[in-house]
Amino acid sequence: MYTLEEIDRILENFARLRHISREPANLYEPLDYMMSIGGKRIRPKLCLLTYNLFKEDLCDAAIFPAMALEVFHEFTLIHDDIMDRSDTRRGCPTVYKKWNENIAILSGDVMSILACKYLAHAPQDVLPQALDLFTTTAMQVCEGQQYDMDYESLPLITMDDYLGMIGLKTAVLLACSARMGALLGGASPEVCDAIYDFGYQLGIAFQITDDYLDTFGNEKVFGKRIGGDIANNKKTWLLVETYRRSDADRKAHLAKLMQLPEEARAEKVEAVRRLYVELGVKDAAATAILAYHRKAMAALSGAGLDPARTRVLEQFAEELIHREK
Repeated sequence: MYTLEEIDRILENFARLRHISREPANLYEPLDYMMSIGGKRIRPKLCLLTYNLFKEDLCDAAIFPAMALEVFHEFTLIHDDIMDRSDTRRGCPTVYKKWNENIAILSGDVMSILACKYLAHAPQDVLPQALDLFTTTAMQVCEGQQYDMDYESLPLITMDDYLGMIGLKTAVLLACSARMGALLGGASPEVCDAIYDFGYQLGIAFQITDDYLDTFGNEKVFGKRIGGDIANNKKTWLLVETYRRSDADRKAHLAKLMQLPEEARAEKVEAVRRLYVELGVKDAAATAILAYHRKAMAALSGAGLDPARTRVLEQFAEELIHREK
């Protein structure tokens, strides 16, 4: 089996060799820029890891579909940054800030098309299933993003609302990545289901980790300005749990904080962070991350796979939740 480091190198070489030099430059340069400014390539890595559980070779029929998932993910980030008014991504200017909104929208559209082009390299015998999995997931991600935006204008949502939203926005793409690799590798439908559940539960843990880092991470390491979720009234795990734990006075105080204008950003972020700590929500988030990680591991163990072969997936999952960016 390939190690995580070897798969990293394969994906890095693919991205480097797939440099797009086409005109008009303002359409294609943002694509190369977005693919070159870093990123953990979690989704294609997970896809190749699950593929490698069933097949030893990592050929184009696996690598192209795996990178289709990354290209699609990068497309969503370009558009997300516009919607969230984010100035930086991975410590660099976002595409719409470096160029402009119209260019960012159109370049993102091209990336979504390129993802489909890459996916077409899947083996012909599983291409219909791969296409159905990918397109269903892509629609779900858009649904999750819409819920995320809808929830910004609501004073309160439940934890079920939150988990449903991040399940669509984040977890389904990780679940799709895990299942895609198993599908391409020839796994049975039952094993594909178990691996999908592994990816989904890991995706929930990943998003709660992201929520945590956006509020309590190291800005220089995290790669974007800390407190963006608070400033934008995003319904994160921490905020939803804070509402759940708050009495009437604290809920009223939190509602007032959410209404503070952009000029009071620093005050708003610091006050909300303070509430998270006072109510034990900061520590509770860390506990929730570990709980979903355990669910992911339980799903993986239920797949009936050789533990020696799944060890690299366990390592991957550990790195995903014990990260700083």
